[in-house]
Amino acid sequence: MIELAQTYLGNLTEDYSLAAKVTQARQQASCLDVFLSQSDRHKGRIQVRSTSGFTVGIIKSRDWSIRASDVFMTEAEQLVVIHLPEQKSLVLSFELPLTASATELVRLGHVLGNHHYPINIANQKIYLQPGADLPVDLAIVEQTIKQLQIPGLTINYEMRAPDSLDFAPQSHHH
Repeated sequence: MIELAQTYLGNLTEDYSLAAKVTQARQQASCLDVFLSQSDRHKGRIQVRSTSGFTVGIIKSRDWSIRASDVFMTEAEQLVVIHLPEQKSLVLSFELPLTASATELVRLGHVLGNHHYPINIANQKIYLQPGADLPVDLAIVEQTIKQLQIPGLTINYEMRAPDSLDFAPQSHHH
């Protein structure tokens, strides 16, 4: 039997009264935790198994993406809490004071744009959102960036919650 959830209640990080409802539902064993893949976030219809073994069908509009800590309610009035796996992100940072030339930085921007990776700039770092072929794609981008030999550029990796940064899509028309 499928628990159907199509009523969106909000996000736990933004609604403290909802967090209290989830705590109460957990105590009453009427809360289902589900882990979605990154590709599921954008779908309009999702079927997933909860951590307690129930099959949950989530129905939502395709014009928005599910975020970590979103909460839905099933037809049986059980709460469904969404969890998303952390992602490995490539992180670029620079030693200060910056010694790279403007030309070197423009080349870096060109490389990032040509790979069409969504990026975010925060805390004086550039974060690259991984693609579907995570290990291969990030390794290729890392090698390409290393070939630029930009002085003071450091390349690291961090595990990040998918919603921890707001990635801007990189696109252009050919």
